[in-house]
Amino acid sequence: MPQSTSATPTANFTKEQRLLTPQAFREVFDAPERKIHQSHLMAFVRHSPYDKPRIGMAITKRKVPTAVVRNLIKRHIREQFRTKAFKLENKDIVFIVKKSIKDIDNKELKNEINNIFKKIEKK
Repeated sequence: MPQSTSATPTANFTKEQRLLTPQAFREVFDAPERKIHQSHLMAFVRHSPYDKPRIGMAITKRKVPTAVVRNLIKRHIREQFRTKAFKLENKDIVFIVKKSIKDIDNKELKNEINNIFKKIEKK
């Protein structure tokens, strides 16, 4: 039986796809091309000089007090990025939490993250 090849390239999340240095975050925060808002999340988007899209997250203790919830948010963002990275152009994206996440469930959180990535893909 012939194996079918998927239209989606391998979806890995590598170190080259992460914003690592404070300088990289500062460049995105200081001169974003777009700011995409949702009710609880916000993304700063800027063109990247690298060949791959890169992602960073600035999720503070003040907005999300427990490490468990902060890590859950990061996992959701990374997973959505990992599956959609091949559709994105070479953009640097930084996610921040605008207001407390206490009152939303995982489904709503995933929808907000998904909506942000859809808006990035459109442009």
